[in-house]
Amino acid sequence: MSRSETEILRSWAWLLTGRQLLMSSLPEELVADLRANAAILQEVQILPAIKASGDKMICQRCLSGVPIQNKLPSGQYYCANCLMMGRVTSQDQLVRLAARDYPAGSALTWQGELTAAQQQVSDHILQQYAQQKRSQQLLWAVTGAGKTEMTFPVIDFFLQRGQRVGFVSPRVDVCNELFPRLKEAFSNTSVGLFHGQVHEIYQNEQLIISTTHQLLRYYQAFDLLIVDEVDAFPYVNDLMLQHAVERAVKPSGMRLYLSATPPTVLLKAAKSDRLPLHYLARRFHGRQLPVPEVKLGQTTHGKHFTAKLQQLFSMLLKNDRRFLIFVPQIEKLSRLAAIFQQTYPQVVLETVHAADPQRIDKVQQFREGKLQVLLTTTILERGVTFADIDVIVLAADHRNYSVASLVQVAGRVGRAKEFANGRVIFYCHYYTWRVRQAGRMIRHLNQQGGF
Repeated sequence: MSRSETEILRSWAWLLTGRQLLMSSLPEELVADLRANAAILQEVQILPAIKASGDKMICQRCLSGVPIQNKLPSGQYYCANCLMMGRVTSQDQLVRLAARDYPAGSALTWQGELTAAQQQVSDHILQQYAQQKRSQQLLWAVTGAGKTEMTFPVIDFFLQRGQRVGFVSPRVDVCNELFPRLKEAFSNTSVGLFHGQVHEIYQNEQLIISTTHQLLRYYQAFDLLIVDEVDAFPYVNDLMLQHAVERAVKPSGMRLYLSATPPTVLLKAAKSDRLPLHYLARRFHGRQLPVPEVKLGQTTHGKHFTAKLQQLFSMLLKNDRRFLIFVPQIEKLSRLAAIFQQTYPQVVLETVHAADPQRIDKVQQFREGKLQVLLTTTILERGVTFADIDVIVLAADHRNYSVASLVQVAGRVGRAKEFANGRVIFYCHYYTWRVRQAGRMIRHLNQQGGF
């Protein structure tokens, strides 16, 4: 007996709703249902994953062009741009199903309170969305201002109406930090975390936290999509990811961009009144941003730290401080860690970088105080909170540090209300324009915040 479209969609809506997936990645039973009932499935789109468009080919998952040299021995073409999400070939098909609403009801269970300044910003954002004046907005707030908490009333507005919300970031560590906070704040709502280092089973959750890459699996899914750290690599210069953000939102959906260091393109849009800008230049606990101390010197001399740097480390350790050491290149991590461990064998330390398989565990160990020192690349420059720490940026004059990344790194210090102290030290050979400009920007933000 043939099944109705409603019965088939009810069986598989948890997997397909608001998404675009490769047919080859779907369960065999679903593929059989789709193929056997293609004639009656009006709501389901089945389309070629790569299509010809004039004299070129387009990947319909990521909208990138597919060069003719991207050809497999089988004769099929493939998209190299979205390869990290599973290979798409000209033989594959994409399956899409339109998004549906969820049951309406109360959502926010957070017991905290916003400051008066936070509440004012949050109210203004919500007012714009409620009146449907603008579909995109920008929240620019200094590091530690409480941007995430300011979005809670906005998220609640959409969830109460049975709508769907996505909260995404280019960085895995930011997503890992967001997930428990949002899950606690919306404890009666289904919340899912998705990125390349977690393997949770997708359950059509109403509130999704993910990396921006994961949006390649969504199609017109969200009524509100919040993009955190919108200036961060790789999103900021990646047209594929920016297209993924645009397509993941429903035609009537809204977008909210968050940043402590917004990219120029968004600031220009705000200046020309094409993008409403909401600005907060003060941390939630009311204290100023830590101003970096600049110390000039070499990092190593042979197989040892220079006397100047060793003196700095010894002083911090003598004062029982925990600290992050930022290193500009992955390949320098192990060498510097070995020198540190040889010099200070009593100190418990680890290194962490983007490709580290133990990355999540190491960051958690440092957060819990099990490590005194963590050597890291710029993967921890933003979106993560540690209480009562200092930060040292080695080779702060290196080309791998931008002004924005130096400002973000400095923002790791003094974030907790009860530990708003801590030092930021830019240790460098040359006092470059970027180092100087980062300090100027932080002092300017403090002036804007009333200090």
